[in-house]
Amino acid sequence: VLLKESGLGLVKLSQMLSLTCSVSGGSITVSYYGWSWVRQPPGKGLEWVGLISYDGTIYASSSLRSRTSIFRDIVKNQFSLQLSSVTPEDTAVYYCARVKGPSYYNDFEAYDYWGQGTQVTVSS
Repeated sequence: VLLKESGLGLVKLSQMLSLTCSVSGGSITVSYYGWSWVRQPPGKGLEWVGLISYDGTIYASSSLRSRTSIFRDIVKNQFSLQLSSVTPEDTAVYYCARVKGPSYYNDFEAYDYWGQGTQVTVSS
């Protein structure tokens, strides 16, 4: 399974961050996987942002939920992240990744495939 992130690497303060993860080698509708967005701010550890499960259920970090939208395109086998009203604290490398189930969202040992990551910088 291959995952690849795409989207703008520079986002202006208070604007919306939009990223898409293209998946090949496996369908995003296969039970019981979850398809996550995970980020790593500079000098910090991994932070789970949210996920969409195989059945389309959305889960999001409580700290980001009000600004997060996650959706998918089954035909294209893609899932996407939108994060609104970005601040410099949203600057990070953003990864898309597959996890063995939604309940394992915060167990990074349970992730088996990762994209290469894409740098997103919030500029003022």
